[in-house]
Amino acid sequence: MGVVRDLFIGLSENEILNDASKKMGLRFGAQKVVGGTGVDDTLVRFADLNNQGMSITFDNLGEFISDRKEAEKEKNNIIKMIKAVNEKDLTVHASVKLSQIGLNIDETFCYENIKEILDAAKEANMFVNLDMENYLSKGPSLTILDKLLEEYDNVGTVIQAYFYDAKKDVRKYKDIRTRLVKGAYKEPATIAYQSKADIDQSYFEIIKTHLVEGNGFTSIATHDHNIIEKTIRFIETMGISKDEFEFQMLYGFRKDYQQDLVARGYNMCVYVPYGTDWYAYFMRRLAERPQNLNLVVKSFTSNDKVKYGAIAAAAVAGVALLAKAFKTKK
Repeated sequence: MGVVRDLFIGLSENEILNDASKKMGLRFGAQKVVGGTGVDDTLVRFADLNNQGMSITFDNLGEFISDRKEAEKEKNNIIKMIKAVNEKDLTVHASVKLSQIGLNIDETFCYENIKEILDAAKEANMFVNLDMENYLSKGPSLTILDKLLEEYDNVGTVIQAYFYDAKKDVRKYKDIRTRLVKGAYKEPATIAYQSKADIDQSYFEIIKTHLVEGNGFTSIATHDHNIIEKTIRFIETMGISKDEFEFQMLYGFRKDYQQDLVARGYNMCVYVPYGTDWYAYFMRRLAERPQNLNLVVKSFTSNDKVKYGAIAAAAVAGVALLAKAFKTKK
């Protein structure tokens, strides 16, 4: 699967295809994993999920922006969604990537932008999660978080288990709302675990640490049923209240399992991305892990035995069609 993963990562970084996709709307199955392209259609998804007993965290798609005007535009898009959610009285909070609002341009500029978002969220009684990206952005992101925590109580962050210092970070932020993930970016062995077994072990350790040692709400973000069920057994053994944590999964993945956890009385939050900049996100979800390829296959067909190669071929064919359509439009 390494070749397929590298293919999808490469496609996700192709600027021509990313630009073309913005003009075409959701295609090639992306509508299965992306909530919508605008506020109105995405709000429909939010309401549907709320009606199923699930909360939502939304992600305005787009990252690693290097233009100030573009960063300000994305900041305003996020604030627009916050206000729209508040008007509809939905159970939703925001997830924000600092690279989308100026982290790679100027840290002070980024700080002022995230403050505007937090002010709007505070007015709407909404929590804002600062998404974590690659290791290069980790230090600057945590510096901004530390500064924000001096003034705001509606902000939290993400800790990635594959980093060697994950447990140290969990203890530092044990008293704030934190999303715990395994980690999805490709990082070197000098700073991050490489094997699945090591990452899984680190992940379970930071879950236990945040649940037991801290006072902050714990968001356990994974599709890994083995980790989830193991965590549930730990929670039951320790007598931890269901009000102290939630499970999080991506929109469009393991929907039956999401509904099962809700039926069992657990808090479920669905991470819903939206926006016209959907292509890179969609390609990364296909690249991320073999399990995700299988989940997308199941979204297309009832035949669960379809080989991974089929979805790879379908996605590549879709990309070719996208490129052809783009050339036709020019």
